[in-house]
Amino acid sequence: MEKWLIRFGVALVIVGVVFLLLKRTGLVLGRLPGDIVIEREGFHFWFPVVSCLVVSGVITAVFWVISLLRKLL
Repeated sequence: MEKWLIRFGVALVIVGVVFLLLKRTGLVLGRLPGDIVIEREGFHFWFPVVSCLVVSGVITAVFWVISLLRKLL
């Protein structure tokens, strides 16, 4: 249980650092180029297409690395 909590904590720190770096570059999730935002008087539509793809790719990469490490260890 201790190892799992340490790994989870390290993963959270890494995610936090990535979000800070993205915020400094201006590439905040939900505001990436390709996200659909329609604003009109009395109407606001927001669909983060590219942000969803980025999050999906990152999650896929993390699980791929975890499965690779499990096979090696």
